[in-house]
Formats: sequence, C-alpha cells, structure tokens
Amino acid sequence: MSETADIMKTAHEPGAAAPAGSPTGLDLGRLKAWLETEKPGLVAGDLRATLIQGGRSNLTYAMGDGTRQWIVRRPPLGEIMATAHDMNREYAMASALEGTDVPVAKMIAYCGDKDVLGADFYVMELVEGVPYRYADELKPLGEKRTRAIADQLVSTLAKLHSVDPAEVGLGDFGRPEGFLGRQVNRWKKQLDASFTRELPGSGELYRKLVAALPATSASGIVHGDFRLDNVLMGADDVPAAVIDWEMATLGDPLLDLALMLTYQRRAEVVAGWESTDPATHDATLAPGYPSQEEIMALYAKESGRSLDGFGFHLGLAAFKLAGIAEGVRYRYINRQTVGEGFENAGNTVPMLLELGLESLKEYK
Repeated sequence: MSETADIMKTAHEPGAAAPAGSPTGLDLGRLKAWLETEKPGLVAGDLRATLIQGGRSNLTYAMGDGTRQWIVRRPPLGEIMATAHDMNREYAMASALEGTDVPVAKMIAYCGDKDVLGADFYVMELVEGVPYRYADELKPLGEKRTRAIADQLVSTLAKLHSVDPAEVGLGDFGRPEGFLGRQVNRWKKQLDASFTRELPGSGELYRKLVAALPATSASGIVHGDFRLDNVLMGADDVPAAVIDWEMATLGDPLLDLALMLTYQRRAEVVAGWESTDPATHDATLAPGYPSQEEIMALYAKESGRSLDGFGFHLGLAAFKLAGIAEGVRYRYINRQTVGEGFENAGNTVPMLLELGLESLKEYK
C-alpha cells in the first residue's frame, strides 16, 4: 500500500462506505485527507460535492467547503482506453498555458495515486463563466452577440495554435511526427474495442483515411475537443477559460478546427430529424452563429495557416466523433456510465461515418 493510502486509513478505512454526501466516484473523506496533506490549509471545513458532468467523458464535480469552491476531474468509471482520460496530461497542459493568451483555470493539485479515489484526478479553481451548449441559450442574446461570441471562440483557437510548445515547457508533451496516422489508427481501435453492432461505413472510412493520409502536416498544440461548450464565456462575452484538456497533445492543429466544424455539421443533420426536440438544438444553430465557411475564413486570417487539404481533417474528425460516440454507447450498454441522458448514445454514429466519407471529397 502506498504512503498516500496509509494516510487515507486514518480518515476512511479501506472497503468502508464513502462518507454521506459523497457522489458516485468521489470519496470526500479520502479526498479531504489527501488535500490536507498535499495542500495544508486549503480546505477550511467539511467538503460537499455535486456531479455536474458524467459518463460521456471525464467525471466533473463542483466541490466546496462552505467558503471556497473548486472543480474536481477524474476518469469515467469502468474500463477505458490506455491513452484516454489522462488526468496528468490535462493538468500539465492547463498548467503550462497559464500566463499565455489562452485563458485557463488555475490548477491546484494533481493526484496520480489510484488508492485515493480509485483513479488519478486533479483539483482546479472554479472559473465563473457560461459553457453555451444549446441554441436556446444564445437566442436571447441576439444575433450580434452570438456572432461576437463565435468570433471570440475562433480567435481563441487561433491563439492556442500560435503558442510555441517549447516556450511553455511542452516540447516533449507529444510526438507531432506521424500524428494524423496515429489518430486514424487510434479511433479505429476505439471502434473495435466498443463493438456491439455492425457499422459497415467504419471499415470503408478507415481505409480511405489511410489512403489519403498526408505525407506531412503542421505542428502545434492540439486541444482535442475544442467547441463552444468547452469554453467558459465571461460576463463580457470574452472567454474566461478553455476547459476539458483530456485529449490535448502536440500534433496537427487543423484537427481542432475540423472537429469544431464537424460538431456543427452533425448538429445541422440532427436538427432535421423528426424526433429531435428543438430545445436541444446545438448552439451552432442559433441565429447569428457564423457558417462553416465564415469560420474557416476567420481562422485562416487569425492563424495565418493554410487550409489546403482540409477535407482529410474533416473526414478524420468525423471518424473520431464516431469513435467517441460509440464508446459512450458501449459504456451505457455495459452500465459503466454515471448520470443521465445516455439512452440515445451512439445514434449519430452511422451518420458520422457517412459524413466522414463525404468530407474526404471536400477542400482537397
């Protein structure tokens, strides 16, 4: 047993139930004891926490002691890909970006000892801001503000991609060489590991991505899941913090732009389904939100990057989203999710595979 686990014994005997008020996946007794050792004086009273995001990605909790509030992040329950949900990676990236033009929350502490909560995790400061997710949240703001928010989103992405990894201590954070090829293989493995049904388009898209793989690509910081609801917008409609760095790495930054646009493309298709509630329409469908072409033009201007061959990135982004969604479906079927709203998980996967095949024909 580790030294940290020995400390935990005095607060909460191994095998015993978590203290009352502990949400699933977060034993507040063990967490408080660990924080008192790692950050003496940080916690002033009993901890309370609420799950605010669960199952689809990392589990995110709002936690407080009656005086201060923090955010705790840990991986989902159940089996996960070896390279996925890396809390240390997320913590290191956000820490490195403090002081740059990219807004991030202040990191408090990281724990790699799985004896504490059953998985590694980290604690960060709570940032006040709005993660706009639905069109109905933007509509009351009007078209002008909606457009300004979207433009700020694109500008923030360009700022992220302008950061020199070596200058912020991230020179060895990833392997830019061969990044796109590894991404193609990674999401193929994810789909294979999440197998519960036949997906004919998966094999075809994989083969075409392999055949179209660029010989060379750009290099920089990649967020991995950049979209409007992963950016907390402050009261002045300026980004207060970019969040959810769990898939961050070094590689081709254009995959971030492609993924953001693929979310938008998927939303347009889903909005046309008869079973879709208009109240759940994606924020990218709000009046005033820029078109995909406008976003691409603004990004190219702000970043100075060429979008030649961008169709490949769009195809890979669709393949990636399909892999993520199928993984969520697999965890839901195997009761490894925490939270609600997973009954339709994976419904968009066949459409994403078709979208990926169509995307490969664009922007060559």
